[in-house]
Amino acid sequence: MPTTLPFVAAAYTALFGLISTVLTARVILNRVRSGIQAGDGGDASLARAIRAHANFAEQVPLALLLLVLVEGVGVVAPIVHALGATLVVARLANAVGLSRSLGPTPPRQAGAALTLLVIVAASLLIFYRLVALLA
Repeated sequence: MPTTLPFVAAAYTALFGLISTVLTARVILNRVRSGIQAGDGGDASLARAIRAHANFAEQVPLALLLLVLVEGVGVVAPIVHALGATLVVARLANAVGLSRSLGPTPPRQAGAALTLLVIVAASLLIFYRLVALLA
């Protein structure tokens, strides 16, 4: 069973740490601007910033865990990069879409679909590799 450190996934995790920081800062700046310290107080801009951050926090941890495990079970680096890059595009698109509207927008829908694609693909790759390693 492969035992090397997941260097590719670690790089994507670091990148997502920076994206999370930006989304958090947007919420903070909107709170300072509006003077609203809890909830969104009916402020549309703050509501969008909160939702973009929350959606990121809901989806990214599982996707990153799967990315680490994909690399950990020995899937080749180009595939790990493809999953990681797709996830970056997906989450940026989703954040842009949510920053524009809480309703359905093409970037938000594309981001959600691509995120689900990464989660499903990574999950299936892990199952495939585990079966191959145990056989």
